[in-house]
Amino acid sequence: MKNNESTKLSEIAQKSLASLMSDYQTTSQGLTQTDADNRLKKYGENTIQTVKKRSELFVFIENFTSMMAILLWVSGIIATFSGMLELGIAIWTVNVINGCFSYWQQHAAQKATDSLKKMLPSYVKVTRNGNIKQIREEELVPGDLFTLQAGDAIPADARIFNCSNLQVDESSLTGESLPVDKGDQYQQGDGKFAQNNIVFAGTTVTSGTASGIVFATGMTTEFGRIAQLTQNQKKVIYPLQRELNQLTRQLTLIAISIGTVFFLLAIFFVHSPIASSFIFALGMIVAFIPEGLLPTVTLSLAQGTQRMAKHHALLKNLNSVETLGETTVICSDKTGTLTQNQMTVNHIWLISKQYDVSGTGYFTNGSVSSASGNIILEEEADLRELLQIATLDNDTEVTEGKENEKSKILGTPTEAALIILTRKAGINSQHENQKFPRLKELPFDSNRKLMSIISKTQTGTPIIYTKGALSSELQICDQILDAGQIRALTEADRKKILAINEKYAREGLRSLAFSFRKVVDQDPLMDQKIDSYTIENTERQMVFVGLVTMSDPPRPEIFDAVKKCHHASIKIIMVTGDSPITAKSIATKIGITSDKARIITGSELDQLSDDDLQRAVKDEVIFARVAPEHKFRIVSMCQKNGEIVASTGDGVNDAPALKRADIGIAMGVTGTDVAKDAADMILTDDNFASIVSAIEEGRTVYKNLQKFLLYILNSNVPEAAPSIVFLLTKGLVPLPLTVMQILTVDLGTDLLPALGLGVEKSEPGVMDLPPRPRDSHLLNKSIIIKAFVLYGLVASIISICAYFFVNYIHGWPSVALMASGAGYAKATTMTLGAIIFCQIAAAMNCRTQISSVFSIGLFSNRRIWLGIIAELALFAVLIYTPFLQEIFNTQPLNLVEWFFLFCIPIPLFLLEELRKFFVRKINNHN
Repeated sequence: MKNNESTKLSEIAQKSLASLMSDYQTTSQGLTQTDADNRLKKYGENTIQTVKKRSELFVFIENFTSMMAILLWVSGIIATFSGMLELGIAIWTVNVINGCFSYWQQHAAQKATDSLKKMLPSYVKVTRNGNIKQIREEELVPGDLFTLQAGDAIPADARIFNCSNLQVDESSLTGESLPVDKGDQYQQGDGKFAQNNIVFAGTTVTSGTASGIVFATGMTTEFGRIAQLTQNQKKVIYPLQRELNQLTRQLTLIAISIGTVFFLLAIFFVHSPIASSFIFALGMIVAFIPEGLLPTVTLSLAQGTQRMAKHHALLKNLNSVETLGETTVICSDKTGTLTQNQMTVNHIWLISKQYDVSGTGYFTNGSVSSASGNIILEEEADLRELLQIATLDNDTEVTEGKENEKSKILGTPTEAALIILTRKAGINSQHENQKFPRLKELPFDSNRKLMSIISKTQTGTPIIYTKGALSSELQICDQILDAGQIRALTEADRKKILAINEKYAREGLRSLAFSFRKVVDQDPLMDQKIDSYTIENTERQMVFVGLVTMSDPPRPEIFDAVKKCHHASIKIIMVTGDSPITAKSIATKIGITSDKARIITGSELDQLSDDDLQRAVKDEVIFARVAPEHKFRIVSMCQKNGEIVASTGDGVNDAPALKRADIGIAMGVTGTDVAKDAADMILTDDNFASIVSAIEEGRTVYKNLQKFLLYILNSNVPEAAPSIVFLLTKGLVPLPLTVMQILTVDLGTDLLPALGLGVEKSEPGVMDLPPRPRDSHLLNKSIIIKAFVLYGLVASIISICAYFFVNYIHGWPSVALMASGAGYAKATTMTLGAIIFCQIAAAMNCRTQISSVFSIGLFSNRRIWLGIIAELALFAVLIYTPFLQEIFNTQPLNLVEWFFLFCIPIPLFLLEELRKFFVRKINNHN
């Protein structure tokens, strides 16, 4: 928040009600309907405007203009001008299908995202013309007077002028996990949005009632301001986009270089005419451009997206899949992301005994026990007294969810935790409230930090129950309940109580103290009417009972998720609006950092230069009490350090950082619309462990893209080899492979097993490796050597041998090599078949990079085997269908020739398994 904006809030908070009403030209009777209509025209509807979306036509066209797509458009033109019209049309068709498929995937993801959005409250009660009326929240204008009650979502920024027991959940704005106390008298707190008599749009009333005057609506609210900051932020380019652009340049360079070399050889070595040499060179260029690369990349990413969706991770953009695999830093919010956002009681402390409470969340899934084991409540008088106070001095209702449903609470998280505690102890709150009916309540307020009720005992005498902050409780208590007896509260008792409270605070636990007072004959209140019970004469001479500690517990799956991140060399930085003590406690408990981690608050962050912050994020660090601008800056500094940053969050405060990050991850259940719009990925179960699964999937996708690239490129060499032989022999060896047969491999048989490689499971240990270096590329030296030298060269030799094998059966070398007719067609068919069967071996060999295929299961990937079967079926159709024989220059094969082909894959597969075995031995030795 800028200083002038902070000053404006402070001025509004400190103004008298009369002055504020004068500024906004309203009265206690509210606006007139005419005034309201005029202001609605002036200020616009009370809505958060979204960025104008790009036209669907533009989004559609964008899928056809990537560098790889442009390369394919050019390749089709080259093929056409080279006299290969069929190949050109086929390449263009593949590009069109791929673009349409990519657009469909994006459109489907956007529809799923839109379906997750939650609507803001539809109606709000306002005072107009002196009457209370209900209007659509979009019609709210500055100067309106409106009312709030527990459960209401606050629709605009407003100054409170009357309230009772008001608490507001501001976690969507600040990241603070606990509700904030609000009042109608100005008090400046610490941090941003700390004015206690101002409520903000996008937050929720957890308890109490209030009346307020609206001073900002729509995009002028703090919620809207942050949304605007998000909308103005341009999204960074996905790493995969950069990689594919780099790969396109590499493949183009390779293809043009090879084409140039053979153009020169054709002219100066074979002495071919320039025109025919140029057409030949163009054909070579087309042969070395993997036309199937782009659709297979798209399908691989789409399959990864679909698998992740099954694990509750919704990707809005296909390229996000691979970017997750590169992630080196996760900037994570705490509340609701690392924790459950469900306050849970974990300890009960009495002066004479302590208890532990098991179970987490708003479910009766645990019990109360002491050091000696499970308790019998009737035998624990002091504990029974504390639980009775927790039951009766409570205004919250909890409806527990069934099975996987989330529990619903109407009230505050603190009181909800107490309700669940009493249920775990076996107390029936309805029965207790009937047994001890409430006579009066002294609501909680942020000054005294106490809430008291006066109930009626079974004997008809009043009893006072109080809960609240320990410091406030100790001021009103002069006695203590000790093993069933009431005695004087000594100085030693106070020191003991304060010491244990400090211990709990260091552990990041929040404490709540309890006390009571029976109104007996000697009590001055005994003969007073209930209306005369005031804070001053009621909250005094209390009997201290004990403490309850609670916390927002970590998600149960977070511990393993954090360990996986550490093993994968992924750094987690907690960035939260919560207190430093709570943030550090959670970070150390779940293993994000050690207890030596540096804690930087928002105010300290303001004093740091960019250079200092860049250095800070390299070390163990926790950020607490931060504002939206801080999160954005932290992500930016991590990126300046060369990190690939994923930023998680659910509130509007997270949205700018989500947009800036390489991968923005929003919560689908608790997330605001602004956060979901800014994010690249939405967790539909709000489960942090899903992020780790998504990162593993991203790494697997990248590895699978490399496997596919190796598989595709190695077939380019045997495709080009026949032309090379034809060229180098000056035509003495007839062309062993026709253009249409090359097309068969590129756009037919190659694609089917390649799709199987796209869904290959992770190799063991993929999450034990660090993220790949930023300067590494999909097409690296290892792939080039394997594709063009190892796999490609072997496949070239075998395919040429297959061509000569048919000629040998037909009398070669006694007779000349066949250059036409059925014999020549059969020879080229065998060349095509040999390439296909070499690719069968390549498909199996490419399934792993180092591990044995047997270790992941020879038949574990059904899609590869289905692809191989389909590949063989397509080959059979081409050679046994008469009209296709003419188009593709094929002939049927006999049993000997089929036997020759079937003998190719097994030795190639076993030799590669042997090579991998020695590589593993060398790696283990090193």
